[in-house]
Amino acid sequence: MSGEGAKAVVLAAGMGRRFGGGKLHAFYRGKPLLSYVLDVVGAARQRGLIDGGHVVIAAGDDRAAMLVEAAGLERAVNDAPELGLSHSLGLGLAAIQATSDAGAALIFLGDQPLVRVEVVQAVIERWRADDGDIIRPRYHSTPAAPGHPALLTRAVWQAQGRLQGDQGFASLPGVSSFRTALVDVPGDNPDIDTLADLVGLEESS
Repeated sequence: MSGEGAKAVVLAAGMGRRFGGGKLHAFYRGKPLLSYVLDVVGAARQRGLIDGGHVVIAAGDDRAAMLVEAAGLERAVNDAPELGLSHSLGLGLAAIQATSDAGAALIFLGDQPLVRVEVVQAVIERWRADDGDIIRPRYHSTPAAPGHPALLTRAVWQAQGRLQGDQGFASLPGVSSFRTALVDVPGDNPDIDTLADLVGLEESS
């Protein structure tokens, strides 16, 4: 296991077109969606699971910048969020490479307010056992969905350049050449893509 630890990369530059814009600042149970993810990253750092990280935000998103600063994390600014998730991922990984010798990146999505620090711990423990290059949680409620936060070791970072648009590593051609591990965890961690998703989550809480 190379490097000195793991760093978080939070992808929070999406334009939220299906939501109608401003998705990450929409309130869920009294807080912006993005705050939940940043709180979990902070808790993971306090437990010694990760060594901080970077949050990829859109240029001009001052509200996100303030949340990131308050969380004590670093910003990576995306000037072209229309290029999709893969572009944000590349910016986040490049920021880690430029500032640390971390051995892995733990990828969070900014629109998943139900993410839990216990899942972070399970994924990190599997990595520390040297059991994979790509490690994902497999949620009991949605076992077929690619789970987050997903851990990517340095061995796979260079392959990010082969992704386009909103592709993630789950759709990477040749991903089978990397050691992939799944960690079974309870519950679910849904994306909030539309206003209806948010309303449904509020109603089920």
